[in-house]
Amino acid sequence: MRHNRDSDRSLGGAGPTRRGLLVGAGALVPLAVPLALGGCASLLVNGPPPALYRLSPKSTFPDDLPSVNWQLVLETPVADAGLNTPRIALTQAAHQIEYYARANWTDRAPAMFQTMMIESFENSGRIVSVGRESLGLRADFVLKSELREFQAVYDGSGPPVVRVGLALKLVGMPRREIVASTDIDRIAPAADDSLQDVVAAFDQAAGAVLKDLVIWVLSSGERGLARLPAEGGIGS
Repeated sequence: MRHNRDSDRSLGGAGPTRRGLLVGAGALVPLAVPLALGGCASLLVNGPPPALYRLSPKSTFPDDLPSVNWQLVLETPVADAGLNTPRIALTQAAHQIEYYARANWTDRAPAMFQTMMIESFENSGRIVSVGRESLGLRADFVLKSELREFQAVYDGSGPPVVRVGLALKLVGMPRREIVASTDIDRIAPAADDSLQDVVAAFDQAAGAVLKDLVIWVLSSGERGLARLPAEGGIGS
């Protein structure tokens, strides 16, 4: 349904939309009602709140996935301003990003993806410990990532194709040596041009990325671990 998209909202803009008022970066939201209403403060809301969506972590992996006895810390993925938002992104033209109206992720896209990565590693059952930086884990490896693609792409020929892409660097600690790097990019076509089908395509593409990410990190970490002892070793 094309009318579900905020087709007039481009990166950095705060213009009008097809379906109600959306507040952009730098816009002022009135927080207090006039004194004539008794001085009570409230948030003025135009229309219903946005629907919230979340994606699923990966839970199935190959039987030959290696088990590892080291600990992993996952930094929050970095992302440009267009993706570092809870809004669900789409593109209809090169160099322009827009958002679906009245629909948000449950968190900023990078933070949501970090949570899905952690849960996917935990679901694999093949790693001793995995967590965020804030937990203070003694990390044997740190995974640095950049969320480069996380949008539905419309080419004018029907329902969109969802694209999810990560750039990854696995860093051995405490020397902070990059032991491996790669890019993972997956696409999934939406069955129809409805928000539910688009979110399902996001889930499919993100799931494929998460599966490949877990396999790559565990395998690359084991290979890196075999090389690092000659240079001091992990945890030395």
